[in-house]
Amino acid sequence: HSGSQANAAVYLSCLEVGDTVLGLDLAQGGHLTHGMKLNMSGRLYNFVNYGVDKVNHRLDFDQIVKLAREHKPKLIVAGASGYPREIPHDRFKEIADEVGAKLMVDMAHYAGLVAAKIHNSPVPYADYVTTTTHKTLRGPRSGLIMCKEEHLKLVNRNVFPGTQGGPLMHVVAGKAICFAEAMTEEYANYGQSVVD
Repeated sequence: HSGSQANAAVYLSCLEVGDTVLGLDLAQGGHLTHGMKLNMSGRLYNFVNYGVDKVNHRLDFDQIVKLAREHKPKLIVAGASGYPREIPHDRFKEIADEVGAKLMVDMAHYAGLVAAKIHNSPVPYADYVTTTTHKTLRGPRSGLIMCKEEHLKLVNRNVFPGTQGGPLMHVVAGKAICFAEAMTEEYANYGQSVVD
């Protein structure tokens, strides 16, 4: 029903309580569900936060690599709620592979730009991709999880009955319209106008 719920379902699918996770610091563009101490993510899991370079304000990949090698996280979370630049998902995948971590990308705040093919897609790189449908995708309020086939059974079980009951049937048609619109040339033009 929400992006936060989608993130929680992924965490339940691939983590045990106390496992180490790398995520972008909330104060530097991350999200509440990327390890904020008052959020369930920060209470159940050992989040180690990475940030942005103090000079150019871009993701600090030197720091990310250092923290990943030092802490050996089980999961690396890429994506942000307040980071205005394109995220290089391929670099996160390289780091995750090096340290034996799974990669989750939370693209809730830029999914519309991915659909419009303005921002690179995380799908080829990530084990899990979460998003919402009501932000830049312009659909009804909802969450969405995409994952590799090998993770599907656990993800499904951790959505239902793990984090929610039944579906909101009145939202299903709205999501179908949202996805259909996101595949049009008009939507791609809209996405480009957002960036311009």
